[in-house]
Formats: sequence, structure tokens, C-alpha cells
Amino acid sequence: AGGEGGSGAMIPAYLELIRIRFLTMLAYRVNYYSGVVIYAINIGAYYFVWSAIYSGKDVLAGFTVGQMTTYIAVSWMARAFYFNNLDREIANEIRDGSVAIQFIRPYSYVVVKMMQGLGEGVFRLVMFSAPGMAVASLLFPVSLPRDPGVWALFLLMILFSFLINSQINILVGLGAFFLESSEGLMRMKRVAVDLFSGLIVPLSFFPDWAEALLKLLPFQAITYLPATVFTGRTAGAAALEALGVQALWFVLLIAPIVWVWGRARRRLFVQGG
Repeated sequence: AGGEGGSGAMIPAYLELIRIRFLTMLAYRVNYYSGVVIYAINIGAYYFVWSAIYSGKDVLAGFTVGQMTTYIAVSWMARAFYFNNLDREIANEIRDGSVAIQFIRPYSYVVVKMMQGLGEGVFRLVMFSAPGMAVASLLFPVSLPRDPGVWALFLLMILFSFLINSQINILVGLGAFFLESSEGLMRMKRVAVDLFSGLIVPLSFFPDWAEALLKLLPFQAITYLPATVFTGRTAGAAALEALGVQALWFVLLIAPIVWVWGRARRRLFVQGG
């Protein structure tokens, strides 16, 4: 009924949702200042662990010591941007029934959640990731790219990181329509994303068969691909190919979201009458 004009008219409303979530997070900014310290401690712990693993070796799994240090720092700071709890928010709204109200409103519930997550992500980028990276660069031997093109590509790639991670969160959150409790699913998803995205261990350190398998999944597009571009391990045409992989996964994940959301709507209508 809304047509293309209706969809276009909703764009300012969706942008307003980003602003509202940003301002909401701003009210709790003190929590994020302490978070910078916590992430710096995390980076420090991984730095000393990996320094011990290298123990005098120049290169391991294609990473130099300097690249690994930078990889650790940028991976954790990128996580601060793309991380969100959309899965838990959606599950809670399904559980308390407030999701039913969304069906009578003239906007897409899934897009609303994505915009709210983006507002939180922009806040984290400005108030958390940027100062956190500055602190990490002062404390550890982090090598920042000097090419503005690398920075531009990296920022575009972590935007895709946010989109893909949010899509996975939305899929898991919608699982609450079909499960009595989705808590276990959400915990499993969080572990899978942190481990299989390369946040904890770069994918090149996995056995060949495991690395090949993980490259068939969307998780590498969240952390590993943008981090290898930032460190210079992936450059030129290979960097653009990595961006293409991210764009492909973003498009591919739209279909299961549409399908699950359609089934969820029918399920709600059947149960609610």
C-alpha cells in the first residue's frame, strides 16, 4: 500500500532512529570510557600471549610480529563498532509481546532494528573505537596505515562487518519465535562469531581444512577480512576482492532474514488470532 513513495518517505524516520539511539547511548558514555580501559587490557593480554607464541620467530602463518600486534588491536576496536545486542533485544520484544505492535506500524521492524544498531555502532566508533585505538597505539607497537585509501577501504569494510554481524544477530533473535528459550542459541552465536571470525585467532592459524571450511561461512567477513586489509597483509586487487566477499554475504543473508521474518509473522498471526 505504501509503494515506493512510502518507502522513500520512511528514510528520514529511519535516519532519526540512528540519531535517537546515538543520543541514548550518549547518556551512558561513562560506561564506555571504562570500556576503553577494559579493551586496552584485553589487547595487552593478547599481545603478551602472541609475543610468547612468536618467541623470536619473525613470521607465523603469514603474519609478522608487527602485523599480528596491529591485527589484535584493530580487530578488538572494530568489534567495539560492529558489536550489538540486537538478538537479545528482539528476543525480549518477542517474549514480552511488544513485537506485535510493530506489525501495525508503517515501517519495517527488521530495518528499524538495523538502524537502532547502527546508531549504537556510530556511538561506539566515535566514543570507543577511535580513542581506544589511540590508547592502544601509545601502549603497544601498533603500525597504522599511511595510505588514506587503506583507511577509506577499511572504514567501508567495517560498515559491512556491522551489517553482516547485525544480520546474523537478527536471524538469531527471530529464532525466539520458534523456541521456548533462545538463550543457548544466542550464547552459541556469540562464541561462533568471536572464534570463527578471526577475532581470537586469525583464520590462517587454523588447519588448512578448517580454514577452507571457514572461508565458506560469513564469519570471516566480520573481522578477518577487514583486519588483514588494515595490516597490509591483504592489498591491491585482493583487498577489493575481500570487500566483494563482504558485499556478497550481505546480499546472501537478506534472503534467510526475509524468509524467517515471513514465517514469524504468520506464526504470530496464527497464535494471536
